[in-house]
Amino acid sequence: MTSGDVRLLIIAAVLIVIAALCASADAAISRISRIRAEDLAEDGRAGSAKLLDVVDDPPRYLNLALLVLVAAEMTAAVLVTVVFLDVFDDSQWKAVLASAGVMVIVSYIAIGVSPRTLGRQHAESVALASAVVLRPLGRVLGPLASLLIMIGNALTPGRGFKEGPFASEAELRELVDLAEQSRVIEPAERRMVHSVFELGDTIVREVMVPRTDMVFIERGKTLRQALSLALRSGFSRIPVVGSGEDDIVGIAYLKDLAQRSHEYRDGESSERVDSVMRPATFVPDSKPVDELLREMQRNKIHMVVVIDEYGGTAGIVTIEDILEEIVGEIDDEYDVERPPIQHLASGSVRVTARLPVEDLAELFDVDLEDGDVETVGGLLAKHLGRVPIPGASATLEGLTLVAESTIGRRNRVGSILVSRSDQPGGTSGTAGQSGQSGRSGQSGRSGPGRSGQSGQRANSAASRTGLYR
Repeated sequence: MTSGDVRLLIIAAVLIVIAALCASADAAISRISRIRAEDLAEDGRAGSAKLLDVVDDPPRYLNLALLVLVAAEMTAAVLVTVVFLDVFDDSQWKAVLASAGVMVIVSYIAIGVSPRTLGRQHAESVALASAVVLRPLGRVLGPLASLLIMIGNALTPGRGFKEGPFASEAELRELVDLAEQSRVIEPAERRMVHSVFELGDTIVREVMVPRTDMVFIERGKTLRQALSLALRSGFSRIPVVGSGEDDIVGIAYLKDLAQRSHEYRDGESSERVDSVMRPATFVPDSKPVDELLREMQRNKIHMVVVIDEYGGTAGIVTIEDILEEIVGEIDDEYDVERPPIQHLASGSVRVTARLPVEDLAELFDVDLEDGDVETVGGLLAKHLGRVPIPGASATLEGLTLVAESTIGRRNRVGSILVSRSDQPGGTSGTAGQSGQSGRSGQSGRSGPGRSGQSGQRANSAASRTGLYR
């Protein structure tokens, strides 16, 4: 090995150190929030002002760190290869294999593992030191990193990322999962954070109460009929329709109905409901849910009417429906809570759709392990290939699962009847769904006390549809 080879190895070692520092900076800056950076600035830590600038635009500086890391690592690999070609002058293959083996080990340990671990363990100190270097370096090499990202996006099929794919939502999700594994946060908190991320990708159509489940009243009905409907259904906000469900003219509020009836008792049986209704707010079914939530908060609206692409009524959405996407189902005093497991005299077992699959497997001593679903309801839906309705059934591992009645404001299957396939009452063979609609017992006929729901469905108190009570 000549003195020139030694100099090349020294340069390669320096480049590996530079790449390691970039990897450490990337790991540290990714863990520093703006709030923490402001706290460091208040404490007067050196470099905190530059760190504030970095956390204000993290993709720019993380992309720059990645660019320097890749450039240093690749250059070091080339230099090591040149040295091995000189050492193994009789065989290029030996030189290539030796340099590849050395650089894989060095890159994995000295760039991939150790510096990133140090960056996470000492995030504040590393981030402060890195900001001092990255801040001025960004003025010089920042345009180059942006240019390379533009070229990469142009060569990538589909829509690229303007600021690069290196600092993404996926990394934040991984940090949340890591925090749960380290017992820093609880599983319920992890699910809530993931739900917040998913809210931005959710549209109104996915959370609305469909028109078939809506409780409404005609505009020509009286205040007494409207009050009767509100009290029987348990809803405090009821859409008012004109010529049909596609002609929603307003929203009747229980408070307004009660106040008007109290102040003007003689008009309770003669005054029409449209005299006290409030204007309805309409939104398209393709509107993002997070955007709708901000609008409802800003305009102090608790219910909106959802319109489909043809201008017809698709359903309704309340603030509670949106919040349930984050925190889960919200029950109140009127919602009946069923026991998770109920043994029946026939030998069958009625379980809630939310019962974990492993609990059902333990109950019947069968193997139902499935990594794709967690609940019995999800297991039934997977084997059916569609959302189950009452009467839908599937047979797996010697058990027959039959969907029962619906509950909740979205008309979801609430309980599932489980029995062994060979016991009386168990259905056989293949998965299927019955043709019933799951809303039996609702004739929709109008008469005394029906409060104006002529020719339409009326929800029972046990099947809430998302109107606020």
